[in-house]
Amino acid sequence: MSLPALFVDDDRAFSSIAAVALQREGFSLTVAHSLHEARASLAKATPVLVVLDRRLPDGDGLAFLPELKAHAPGVAVVMVTAHGDIASAVDAVRAGAADYLAKPVELADLVLRARRAVDASRLRDRLETAEAELSGRRRLVPPASAAMQRVFAMLERIAASPRSPVLLLGETGVGKEQLARHLHALASKDGGAPFVHINCAALPEQTVESELFGHEKGAFTDARTARRGLVEVAHGGVLFLDEVGELPLPLQAKLLTFLDSGRFRRLGGTTEQTSTARIVAATNRDLPKQMTGGNFREDLWFRLGVFRIDIPPLRNRREDVLPLAEGMLADLGRELGRRDVTLGPKARARLAAYAFPGNVRELRNILERALVLEPGPELELEVISGTPSSTIAARAEAPAAAPPPPGAFSVTEPVPMEDLERAYVRWVLERQGGRRMEAAKALGLSYPTFLKRLGDT
Repeated sequence: MSLPALFVDDDRAFSSIAAVALQREGFSLTVAHSLHEARASLAKATPVLVVLDRRLPDGDGLAFLPELKAHAPGVAVVMVTAHGDIASAVDAVRAGAADYLAKPVELADLVLRARRAVDASRLRDRLETAEAELSGRRRLVPPASAAMQRVFAMLERIAASPRSPVLLLGETGVGKEQLARHLHALASKDGGAPFVHINCAALPEQTVESELFGHEKGAFTDARTARRGLVEVAHGGVLFLDEVGELPLPLQAKLLTFLDSGRFRRLGGTTEQTSTARIVAATNRDLPKQMTGGNFREDLWFRLGVFRIDIPPLRNRREDVLPLAEGMLADLGRELGRRDVTLGPKARARLAAYAFPGNVRELRNILERALVLEPGPELELEVISGTPSSTIAARAEAPAAAPPPPGAFSVTEPVPMEDLERAYVRWVLERQGGRRMEAAKALGLSYPTFLKRLGDT
């Protein structure tokens, strides 16, 4: 498959000759003769290579380079400068260009440097992906929106304060875990510090203290040996408490003590232990409302909120949708063996118009489903515009007696509320691809409560 490339130069004769040379080397070329045309082309598709002239009718290519890299961080850029203008070439490399050419340009040299820049970019991409997989995290796409740029800037400042707790607030699916991992990566330059993730909603109330703080031998019936808790395991790194609002009140008090002093006792123990783990907590719940109801401690709210970060939903930062989609598509394409798939014009229009109630997580799910269901080289994301046939078939196989959830299809006769609730929970579970933890999050339920509503307990 040909590689999409953009050639930006106002010399029409040279552009035509260069286009032929690059096309022979496997590039699918779009030619722009001004920055205005370049921006219009980039709005339609993101290339793997941009050959960018310095002197253009409507501006300086070097000044445009940061804007280009912000729009497409992974693109390989070869800058074209005037003969002997070494200072411009150095500035271009510092601004993110992979290489530079001096005019007059030799076609063989252009092809060689273009290929080398793309190969280096792909190698770097593979290395970053491998690093992300080994560390158990996904790469974060640099944000385009001002709101998320402020979030990233805040995380960079917080990283310098190793033990200060952080509270991430936001709707389900906005990427709280990935931001916690990003903070961990910023604070752990050598990558050796642990990152421990625990979902508080998934822990049975009777074992949550042992999971967090460990236990001594004989602390309870099945405690045949002593065991370290996750606070100890995360020593020197980050303990990420997802759905922190689900912690039982007695554990909230013990967590507060640890936040204040870095000290704790194992369950059944008398000796104080210490840990330097940073607590990063996250929730989609309204914690002040839970405080009013007596379900969350006010002092813990203030202690966790030393650095409180509100993460805006995806619908409020539309500039981030396309860069996120392209970054996720590259990752998913590698995972599913479809590396050269791109987003077509229809897909881009649908992404621009969609509200994303499930935020970043829903965007990833949409792309994953499209990669499986749409065979062509350009995705159209039909899943956004209508109900895919696989979902229709799944509904058709559901028991006829199960009442439908409100809003999905009509209920023809009164049914008991318990049956209606159970059917709705099952419908949400289906929408989440059978992933029970994700369905519980989407419903705003703790995992044990979700199982009860589902009818499994």
